[in-house]
Amino acid sequence: QLQLVESGGGSVQPGGSLRLSCAASKSTSPYYAIGWFRQAPGKEREGVSCISSRGGMTNYADSVKGRFTISRDNAKNTVYLQMNSLKPEDTAVYYCAAVYRSMGCYFSDEYRYWGQGTQVTVSS
Repeated sequence: QLQLVESGGGSVQPGGSLRLSCAASKSTSPYYAIGWFRQAPGKEREGVSCISSRGGMTNYADSVKGRFTISRDNAKNTVYLQMNSLKPEDTAVYYCAAVYRSMGCYFSDEYRYWGQGTQVTVSS
C-alpha cells in the first residue's frame, strides 16, 4: 500500500513562495505518476500539476503556469511543488496523489492513492 504525506504548507503574503513536499512510503519511480490537486472552500477539487513516473512529462493548470514548478527526487521518494508569486486565489488545501501509470500524467479521476492534504493560505 502506497502512502503519501504532504508537508510545507503555511501562511504567506501575496507574492510570496512556498515549497510543498510529497513523501512516499516506497519508491514511486518508474511506475507512479504523481499529481498535485487543491480544493478551496466551496469549490471543487482541481488539478494543479502532475509529473510522469520518470519525470519526463509535466502538466500545469493554466492558472499556475509560469508560477509553479513540479519536480521529483526519486532517490528520496519525494515530489516537490515550488510555488512562487502566490496569489490569494491559490488559497486551498493541497493534496498529492499517485496513480500507477508508466507514461504521461493527466488531471483525471484515475489517482488511487492520496495524502491527507496541507493547507496553503495566501493573505495580506
